[in-house]
Amino acid sequence: MRAVIQRVSSASVMIDSVIKSSISTGLLILLGVEVNDTAEDAEKLAAKIPKLRIFNDASGQMNLSCSDVGGDYIVVSQFT
Repeated sequence: MRAVIQRVSSASVMIDSVIKSSISTGLLILLGVEVNDTAEDAEKLAAKIPKLRIFNDASGQMNLSCSDVGGDYIVVSQFT
């Protein structure tokens, strides 16, 4: 299981030119899952992502999590 995580001010998912989902400030997660991944792998990743301190605090330091800033999450599965 692999995730590419990007801090965003907004993000949306469009299918056939129609917006299916959108968020404002938060995390865009591009998620790749393979047949050998387990529920335990998913649980570990799901527990880790909200704790990532990748948002700026008042002094401009990356010291706040998505939860700290009241951000949203949007997950997009990646297939090949």
